[in-house]
Amino acid sequence: MAQKIPYKIYLSEDELPKQWYNVRADMKIKPAPLLNPATGKPVTLEELSNIFCTELAKQELNNDDAYIDIPEEIQSFYKMYRPSPLTRAYFLEKALGTPAKIYYKFEGNNTSGSHKLNSSIAQAYYAKQQGLKGVTTETGAGQWGTALAMACSYFGLDCKVFMVKCSYEQKPFRREVMRTYGANVTPSPSETTEVGRKILEEFPGTSGSLGCAISEAVEAAVTNEGYRYVLGSVLSQVLLHQSIIGLEAMAACDKYDIKPDIIIGCAGGGSNLGGLISPFMGRKLRGEADYRFIAVEPASCPSLTRGKYAYDFCDTGKVCPLAKMYTLGSGFIPSPNHAGGLRYHGMSSVLSELYDEGLMEARSVEQTSVFAAAQQFARIEGTLPAPESSHAIRAAIDEALKCKETGEEKTILFGLTGTGYFDMVAYQKFNDGVMTDYIPTDDDLAKGFANLPEVK
Repeated sequence: MAQKIPYKIYLSEDELPKQWYNVRADMKIKPAPLLNPATGKPVTLEELSNIFCTELAKQELNNDDAYIDIPEEIQSFYKMYRPSPLTRAYFLEKALGTPAKIYYKFEGNNTSGSHKLNSSIAQAYYAKQQGLKGVTTETGAGQWGTALAMACSYFGLDCKVFMVKCSYEQKPFRREVMRTYGANVTPSPSETTEVGRKILEEFPGTSGSLGCAISEAVEAAVTNEGYRYVLGSVLSQVLLHQSIIGLEAMAACDKYDIKPDIIIGCAGGGSNLGGLISPFMGRKLRGEADYRFIAVEPASCPSLTRGKYAYDFCDTGKVCPLAKMYTLGSGFIPSPNHAGGLRYHGMSSVLSELYDEGLMEARSVEQTSVFAAAQQFARIEGTLPAPESSHAIRAAIDEALKCKETGEEKTILFGLTGTGYFDMVAYQKFNDGVMTDYIPTDDDLAKGFANLPEVK
């Protein structure tokens, strides 16, 4: 008789991963290297170390080591909120009338409300080890900024956050959580940096973008002694730290002989998607198992589904290295009506390469459809999901309904990256029936593509 799968599957402390997994080690075609925009050559460790902590720069360039030890102090911190549960969505399955089995890995059981703490504590740790005064960063919806503020508070580091202006205005409570943890929060673009003033001159009245905020944060880091820049998504080092999500999920699945057919994650810059799928992707790359991976992005910022695979600046101010990725152009600024995160103009180079090789799929969804799925999930499963996570929920429900039509008993796993309790302005707009969808036209996207750098 098959064993009953619990509603929530937890690992014991002894079963928690002690190493991060680096999927690049198993990739036959490695992600294209970051380039120095001045020389056009791959960036060196010395060059990256002027922006990032030295140890993080080493992780960023490491394509060879499959497993990297998690320092004991970080392991200890993880135990405050990890393991996170792998939950069987029995109620959702019943409501949908689907033969599919649905599981989700929940990352919202910490004060930051999201998965972002997994990487912020690692990056703050390495900054402290290097003897730095503090770090600078950007944040969109505010999850990353909140997580970094917490991590910096833990290690006694100064934290300067440049928050995308429309989110700064729409999400005051997340902003205030950052300030409660001691962070200095500035709406971006701002008048406090040279690049911010330049952006405001070129785009007067702009609501901002992650690309703008990154430019300001990098400038603040390199012009203040004892500071380095840290990033909450996109980078390979971030996917490495976030692999704790997938490693735990895979261990929980193996514990109960659960074999996912479809693994789904929301996609902005790639941190949660990459973290969830990396260990499973490793099995696929090594020929040990097969899975169908689906990246779900907003139709208003569709880097994978409508972007170009090319070298581009990681930021609007064009001060960062060039990365080869699926991109809408570093000058692309999503419409202010876009309510959630997932606002970045490009996608992780690791995920871009996997997508380009056909190892995962991508789809874009409109935000009214996303919030309809979020509301449905909240009413059935009892957790109010973050708008970002709800992109994955939308796709999971759609795949489960396909199983209902065909009678296939597939197993679906998706990432529930966090909670939506700081996103009530967006929920209010949806509940009031005033939320609208925005899909950029081909002409809108062409403007971003026109400014892609020429790389020989």
